Amino acid sequence: MKSNILKKIIPSLALSLMVVLGTGCGANNKADGGAAPAAGADGAITITNVSYDPTRELYVAYNEAFAKHYEEETGKKVEIIQSHGGSGGQARSVVEGAEADVVTLALAHDITLVEQAGLIESGWISEFERDSSPYTSTIVFLVRSGNEKDIHDWDDLVKDGVGVISPDPKSSGAACWNFLAAWHYADMQFGGDEAQIKDFMAKLYGNVVVMDSGARGATTTFVENKQGDVLVSWENEAIATAAEYPGEYEIISPSISILAQPSVAVVDENAKKDGTEQVAHDYLAWLYSDEAQNIIGEYGYRPSDEAVLQKYADKFDLDMELCNINDFGGWDNAYEVYFKDGGVFDEIYSR
Repeated sequence: MKSNILKKIIPSLALSLMVVLGTGCGANNKADGGAAPAAGADGAITITNVSYDPTRELYVAYNEAFAKHYEEETGKKVEIIQSHGGSGGQARSVVEGAEADVVTLALAHDITLVEQAGLIESGWISEFERDSSPYTSTIVFLVRSGNEKDIHDWDDLVKDGVGVISPDPKSSGAACWNFLAAWHYADMQFGGDEAQIKDFMAKLYGNVVVMDSGARGATTTFVENKQGDVLVSWENEAIATAAEYPGEYEIISPSISILAQPSVAVVDENAKKDGTEQVAHDYLAWLYSDEAQNIIGEYGYRPSDEAVLQKYADKFDLDMELCNINDFGGWDNAYEVYFKDGGVFDEIYSR
């Protein structure tokens, strides 16, 4: 990675510190209302992207490229304010009034929460290609060089004496993907026997020694604070860490994982208020361009464009067996069954 991503981590707060690209006055330039686009001191249009933890570096690079593209195409300057934190927490912050023209979150359900608050129009998932998912990822393991605990698959995470680092599904989208990937593995192992699956998951989460609020915090706990034996991680986060610390970490692909599809959407009510509907749409649509897809590949996410994905195939284990959210009846059903208060996660975690 071009930036020293782990040594310059911004603390993960829902709508915490925000990075402004361009030369305006930043967050204070957001308009209070009206149809005219919010503008900085130099006349630049300002939009805010509320995203999840591990996309910080990706969007620094993407925002710079998009701003250049937009000015070349329209003659207008655009500045993008970034906000990062646990995906669930970020969604709730937008519902509670945090400024956002677009959301680029870890899973569709988090955007659905914003939709249900009346801020995003129904049908958002069809507004952009591939269910409004311009890039994907999956869940892998990160271990220290030498793999002292001999970790290769999900069943190694339930062994006595193995310390697992994984974030909290109540606040982190990555943690929800982690949980579902592990559940699917256990489902395959135990032939759908729910009692055995729940016992497996209870043992796994009984081995979790730190449960951070977001994926980046979990990476910090494992890498900087040296806690745990294995980090259950976004693939892109593991790739970045291995590149940042050459020779110190190994990426382990489990036999079964999950196709993780982060989602994007225009926050229609805010964009209408700010007069930024068109630029917000253009900002997300350009994620599917060849230039943006290459940036996505460079930063360890799987491009949605198959040709570009193959260009970066050496970064990924494309042979891994992946389930997907449809195996759980879609996100609405998965959230209701596993992650709502009193759901399966609460049941197994309280054992």
